Amino acid sequence: MTDIRALLLAAIVLLAALFVWQWVRSMRAAAHGAAPERLRPTALQLLLGFVINFLDTLGIGSLATTTTAFRALRMVPDERLPGTMIVGLTIPVVVQALIFIAKIEIDQTLLLLMIGTALAGGWLGAAVVSRLPRRPIQVGMSVALLAAALFMTIAQLNRMPVGGTALALHGGALWLALGINFVLGALLMLGVGNYGPTFVLLSALGMDPRAAFPIMMGSGAFAALLGCLAFVKRGSQVNQPAIGLALGGIPGVLVAALLVTSLPLGALRWLVIAVVVYAAVTMLRPERGAEA
Repeated sequence: MTDIRALLLAAIVLLAALFVWQWVRSMRAAAHGAAPERLRPTALQLLLGFVINFLDTLGIGSLATTTTAFRALRMVPDERLPGTMIVGLTIPVVVQALIFIAKIEIDQTLLLLMIGTALAGGWLGAAVVSRLPRRPIQVGMSVALLAAALFMTIAQLNRMPVGGTALALHGGALWLALGINFVLGALLMLGVGNYGPTFVLLSALGMDPRAAFPIMMGSGAFAALLGCLAFVKRGSQVNQPAIGLALGGIPGVLVAALLVTSLPLGALRWLVIAVVVYAAVTMLRPERGAEA
């Protein structure tokens, strides 16, 4: 393991510890405020955390599925969906990042630069999203869901770029990748998953598609961790379902990454696509007077 990779892993752990400390302080304040907030997650919320993060680790993604589940079950108001999802899903993503950065070979300088640009984009995105009112968030989340469905459909139809064998980028290809990854880091805060776009980008530039995993997981972990600090500071999350995502998600990631070697996902992906499109359409036409 190179020094850069070891430093990235250590930085993820330290930033995750800072986020957990801030989140715990926020939860204590919420539990003892004027309107005490329930913190203990339900069995359903824990199950959602396990299933969503299990599937995310296998490549299906988590933001679109979480949005769909939370809206269908009316667990979270739309304006607090981004904060709740990012806060709840970040620790499982950190676990994924630690596993994939340690396991998969990739140029360490490229990994560092890609994570850095995603981190900057995520900080900017969280600062904007955490201040948005309900309707812009509904529209943005709907567009994010449709984008996720598009990338899943492209993958299902085997239209993704096949990629090459390169483990590094140089020159114009490197600058293009860094610029796009900055935008993806910002959009992550609105619920636009970065796996599909990252996979397409790196494959189109001739990289080994497996290189998308440490870049996507590392970029997502760092961007989400910094975004979480902004969301938690402003209380943009609903804690109970977020805790369910986090506690249920960690074993889901470990089971998928360490125990499951293959799983027939084709039919399941088509079902997820259909449900995600339905959720996107309904979010554009919210029920009058609905809370979520």
